[in-house]
Amino acid sequence: MQVTLGVIIGVTIWFLMRYLVAGIYTVNQNERAVKTSFGRAERINQLTTLDDPISESLSDDQKTRYCYPQVRVIMPGGPYFKWPWEKIYKVSIATGTVNMAWDPEDGSANDNGTVLEAVTKDQLNTGLTGQIRYRVADRNLYAFLFGIKNPYAHIMGYFVSVLRERIATFEAPPVPAVEGTPENTVTIGISINDLRKNLRDLNEHMDKECTSSAARYGMVLDATLITSIDPPPEVESALAAINTAYNQVSSDISIAQASADQTIVQSKRAVEIETLKAQAEVEPLTRLASQLTELKSRGSEALRTYVRNVRLALFEKAQQVFVESNK
Repeated sequence: MQVTLGVIIGVTIWFLMRYLVAGIYTVNQNERAVKTSFGRAERINQLTTLDDPISESLSDDQKTRYCYPQVRVIMPGGPYFKWPWEKIYKVSIATGTVNMAWDPEDGSANDNGTVLEAVTKDQLNTGLTGQIRYRVADRNLYAFLFGIKNPYAHIMGYFVSVLRERIATFEAPPVPAVEGTPENTVTIGISINDLRKNLRDLNEHMDKECTSSAARYGMVLDATLITSIDPPPEVESALAAINTAYNQVSSDISIAQASADQTIVQSKRAVEIETLKAQAEVEPLTRLASQLTELKSRGSEALRTYVRNVRLALFEKAQQVFVESNK
């Protein structure tokens, strides 16, 4: 009887320790948790991710493919309790950083996860280096935990495909026309040069295109930082020579344009000076014609008097005077 009682007490203690005490858990500040009962996550009524603003960036076709149920998220705190048939899935939502060439399924890929290769519009193979900041989307934990087998592989594959498509079709934005610049100015378009000059635009484009990653895979790409784009070593010297020639041509064009602008300015000044001189010579004649017209309107006697006074003034200034006499 005592042995039977001891067994019962032992089983009871084991049950309490195994299923009740072990069922108490907590959630850290940088974590979120989801509880499943017999393998089914606790849902919030009939709501899906399509009812959440997280899906606004999806197209109509994508909304039919990326529709996940909204699950009840356990926030930081505790202690919480779970029954033996329940299971807790904890996920860290802390922001992480990873090399953009990292392959979750093959660590030796992309030169051991250091350089990502992409082909430009002019068929030039380039190596890209940079980083990605990411975090788990706590508003779509179902996709991260249950909807996708390997969300890290999916998000990296999605990012790489978008980036390579952008590299292959990238065109530099048109340079605004400057007044006075010839339309037929010679320029050399090299895609890798355009990419290097527009790294900021490229990063902003990637951030914009990846806004749908949270609704797709339950992961948010906080920021993309592409730091360098380099051509293969065998074409580096040729590209440097092309860039040197292009810089020389641009310098010659700038010097010629500056010289032409200076000549145009000087010509405009010369025309203005000659115009002012002509106006200075014409103005006295115009005023004299106006005076003579006014004198004539007052009668012939006034005009004769004016002519006589002008002659007297000329006689005073002259050293010799020749007078015509009639014989």
